[in-house]
Amino acid sequence: MATLTIDGVKVQAEEGSTILEVARFYGFKIPTLCYHDELTPYGACRLCMVEVVDGSRTKLVASCLFPAKDGIKVKTNSQRVTKGRKLVLELLLASCPNSKMLQDLASEIGVENVRFKMENKDCILCGLCVRMCAEQMGGGAIGFAGRGQEREVVTPFRLPNDVCRNCGGCMYICPAVGLQCRGAKSPGELCNSCLVITPQCIEKYDKIMCTLDSCGACVQKEEK
Repeated sequence: MATLTIDGVKVQAEEGSTILEVARFYGFKIPTLCYHDELTPYGACRLCMVEVVDGSRTKLVASCLFPAKDGIKVKTNSQRVTKGRKLVLELLLASCPNSKMLQDLASEIGVENVRFKMENKDCILCGLCVRMCAEQMGGGAIGFAGRGQEREVVTPFRLPNDVCRNCGGCMYICPAVGLQCRGAKSPGELCNSCLVITPQCIEKYDKIMCTLDSCGACVQKEEK
């Protein structure tokens, strides 16, 4: 067993555990995007970054990959961590602003502005679909190709293949092409409707049900 400190609280971790696993076990909330309990950790999105103090060294690490070592101190919400997460989320939102999952994370983390040009891509290279296909569906019908800005998820040689069973697992787990954000603002903008108490979507679209996670304001308004 390893003994470490998370946000000033001493905790114990089993050998082989990651910081993310230990933090969640003890109730410390760390946002994730490319992580899934049933898939191999990948560390692509970096939203789960935490600040680790190991002796005289301090560094930002992906908590889904970093081992819970004895004697380290972990800060899950330091100023440095919060700033880093917001920057990462801004970059992701610039690529896929219509993703409800990203819009919800923006409201949760407190991102109110995106300083980069908004695009509307259909992939954030989180690798969830690739790992789902290989590890859960036993297919391996898709994979990464290219580097840098040219990196993308494709089938082998970009051709249809018999390995794919059209199970839909890749679409089910993808955060970019799933449910779209339908807040008060136009598609392609940062919504932030989840940050306000007043249900803007109901004010704008009358009583058409919105797809935002309910904070109870909608129910309270209808009851009045």
